[in-house]
Amino acid sequence: MTSFAETMMTQRETLGAIAALMMATMAPTEGAAFVHAAAPDAPAARCSALGALRLPDTRIVSATIVPAKTAETNVGGATPGYRSFCRVVARVQSAPDSDVGVEIWLPVEGWAGVFHGNGSGGFGGTFVTGYSGMVDGLRRGFATATTDTGTAPASPLEGEALIGQPRKWRDWGRLSAHVMTTTGKAITKAFYGRDAKRSYYTGCSTGGQQGLIESLYYPADYDGILVGAPVINRTWGHAAVLWDYAAAHRTPGSRLSDAKLKLLNRAAIATCWRQGHGLAGDRFISDPMSCKFDPAVLQCTGAGPDSCLTAGEVATARAFYSGPTNRDGKASYFGWLPGSEMPDTFGWSFLQTPIDDQPPFGGLFKWVFGADWDWKTFDFDRDMAAVEARLDPIVNDATRGSLDAFAARGGKLIIYHGLADTLVAPAQSVAFYERHAAQLGGADKLVDHARLFLAPGMMHCGGGAGPDAFNATLGIPPRPPVDDQQHDIFSALIAWTDRGEAPGRIIATKFSSADASEVEMQRPICPYPQKAVYRGTGSTRAAANFICTPPSPDRNGPDR
Repeated sequence: MTSFAETMMTQRETLGAIAALMMATMAPTEGAAFVHAAAPDAPAARCSALGALRLPDTRIVSATIVPAKTAETNVGGATPGYRSFCRVVARVQSAPDSDVGVEIWLPVEGWAGVFHGNGSGGFGGTFVTGYSGMVDGLRRGFATATTDTGTAPASPLEGEALIGQPRKWRDWGRLSAHVMTTTGKAITKAFYGRDAKRSYYTGCSTGGQQGLIESLYYPADYDGILVGAPVINRTWGHAAVLWDYAAAHRTPGSRLSDAKLKLLNRAAIATCWRQGHGLAGDRFISDPMSCKFDPAVLQCTGAGPDSCLTAGEVATARAFYSGPTNRDGKASYFGWLPGSEMPDTFGWSFLQTPIDDQPPFGGLFKWVFGADWDWKTFDFDRDMAAVEARLDPIVNDATRGSLDAFAARGGKLIIYHGLADTLVAPAQSVAFYERHAAQLGGADKLVDHARLFLAPGMMHCGGGAGPDAFNATLGIPPRPPVDDQQHDIFSALIAWTDRGEAPGRIIATKFSSADASEVEMQRPICPYPQKAVYRGTGSTRAAANFICTPPSPDRNGPDR
């Protein structure tokens, strides 16, 4: 089976960076093995000395120098260079039967005085999912860290190893990012002899959840936090994937083939265009949350099988759009939006594909019902109550808490979410934002401390038909074409935190699939609830011809 890292980190630049940093073998508990410098010098001595550092409940596994490497171009493409750094791997015992892995890279020269934490992905269990962000942090001169979330030997896509391990569930759901941060800052101070003057966090998916937990419960950890596609409600987020898988498999002939997904996608885009929620020529929907689309328009009435949907396929598509419902048809959670139907990485095809004969991310349900749990017997009305009773107090803390303390100390939070995401419902981020706006006394107060950017046509953390290159810390899309606060959302967070320059829009870029160096189009993504609207003249491929405008007065936000 393809690993999470192999699946996620598909773009040439990040692959090159990771390949340059990683050896061909992996140490069992330490992540990647690196080539280490042999020549003794002052930085090497300071790095080696960290091996004897004494921190509470912490064991330093290794502390070694990784020599600098210049950029190069070979048959595999461009491989960015990197500065020399001290690589430290530590394990922090959070309980007698659980520990959290922490890895930190400390620039030998040119430290910017910044600590940079990076989130994980899926069920965690490895450092690798944080490496793309660490590569960017190292490039900026930051001391940069990640965590395995305390769930080893689980893997990002499979959580069966965590059956009967409630303490590891807690590390994954609440504590690991905080442990990474306190440990990483202590190691940073020991290496440089002084505290970091600024601290930033970046992460997506599970890493997004970790970042929100930091803002809600550990407000002093970071000055600025950037999160993408955060899994806010862990139990219902996994239930949504199970709901889709069950819809596609419980009845023969219900699974949607890749050809049928593309047919459905074309019909959804055309329908939303006609309703005024997209622009002709785009391969995505600008405002899918306002679009109404019923897949029954494609139901077969004598047409050929490749040009229509059977009744079973229509039912599956409707289940994907609705999200989990109870027996009375009332929505229990959010569904996926029109325009998200493509069979790309982590698209609708992934939601229908078994992993070791089980639904994707189904391991969470085995934590409650045991290793012999059978998805085919799962009853959402009956069994979700048991799941909630067992796991909600442990893994759903992002559904609770307050941003008051984070805001009071001047913290800045940016959330971004692709509107074609099919692993974490975009409406969940909208509901989070609106809930905290209400808690702070209105959106006009929250906007001084937190902003949400919705990216049309972008899938989970990146990818998709829409412009997705706007985050230099993530390994899925390519890097932004310009490394500034207008084009890179992490740079925008830094400018907001350091200089009070609040981001009014971010220019997202779509590169050509035929030539990765060619810009296909650019489009602004706007702070919620604003939307990017075409001015009516000029090319729709140029961001300058769009303006961020407030929503229509009849727009109703999510209420689930």
